[in-house]
Amino acid sequence: MVTAVNGDAAALVTAASTAGSSGTGVVSAAPFTRLTGGQDEPFPLNTPVLITDILAAQGKAGAEGTLARSLDAIADQAKTLVVVVRVAEGSDAAETKSNVIGGVAPSGKKLGLQALLAAEQRFGVKPRVLGVPELDDADVVSELIGVAQKLRAFVYASAFGCTTKEEAAMYRENFGAREVMVIWPDFTGWDTATQSTRNHPAVARALGMRARLDNEFGWHKTLSNIPVNGVTGISRDVFWDLQDPATDAGYLNSHEVTTLINRGGYRFWGSRTCSMDPLFAFENYTRTAQIIADTIAEAHLWAVDLPMHPSLVKDIIEGINAKFREWKRLGYLIDGVAWFDPEINTPEVLKAGKLYIDYDYTPVPPLENLMFQQRITDRYLIDFADRVAA
Repeated sequence: MVTAVNGDAAALVTAASTAGSSGTGVVSAAPFTRLTGGQDEPFPLNTPVLITDILAAQGKAGAEGTLARSLDAIADQAKTLVVVVRVAEGSDAAETKSNVIGGVAPSGKKLGLQALLAAEQRFGVKPRVLGVPELDDADVVSELIGVAQKLRAFVYASAFGCTTKEEAAMYRENFGAREVMVIWPDFTGWDTATQSTRNHPAVARALGMRARLDNEFGWHKTLSNIPVNGVTGISRDVFWDLQDPATDAGYLNSHEVTTLINRGGYRFWGSRTCSMDPLFAFENYTRTAQIIADTIAEAHLWAVDLPMHPSLVKDIIEGINAKFREWKRLGYLIDGVAWFDPEINTPEVLKAGKLYIDYDYTPVPPLENLMFQQRITDRYLIDFADRVAA
């Protein structure tokens, strides 16, 4: 037994036989020292952790890995709840990628990205804005989109590894989902850990900015054209001109890639998703659909399994329409309305305990392309003499 312990666990403990013992068979334990003062791992592997104080969590994140930098980027923009899933760094990039993508262990435990699906049942918090800063290559993002669709969440992804705007435009073609926005290039800024200027992943800032906009403006406002905190540069040259679409920024936006500009502060520039469906072309169109679906469904949990009298149906419809009126007053929607359709709610459907409530809505379009048309005219000179005489 002593030999077995020393052979397999020598890095952790050392065993020795007591006086008069050969070390074989069952060995009695000599007095030992109890360990005290230890601490639980703040971010256990493959386990969702709810962070309510981002600044305090940064101190526990350690200097290695990407977590501390990502938390700092989010904290620069907003005070918000964050769900973190930490994975082990692999012996090479491929193993790290596999750990990030994750899966399900034989025990049923969700690993890597899949662990985000366990957050709501653990904390009552559903992750709605997702990103994997510095590790989000195309394989990771493809898997993350699947998770986002299950959670009705939105993904910010970098044009991973791209060095030119043309490469970034081609990279965006990897995706076709309404739940993802591709961003290129990255920001730069001071890193206190290395005491140098380095690239700061734009995705991490996008996560924090989205939380800030949701709190201060609402989910109907896109990420674009709001000053970003904590950065002092852009990692690649991006030519931009407000009045000329034939620029680097215009090229990227025309290929559904959000870029970065510097005008009165560093800003995201672009609002497009990767969807080919014009109904979900903009980030806020997707998030509006997600928020409305979740809000209406969750607000009517109370109605499930109640006796289905006509009065119950009227109450549900009026509750939805009241919410639409509120959203309209706040500017979150152009308008929306819910109704009961008797053609689909047949006696057979109702008898089976089913009820269909229809609703439609119009999201608020972002003013993506503001165009001014300049003309020169002499019509203001027609009454020139009269005005002089007066």
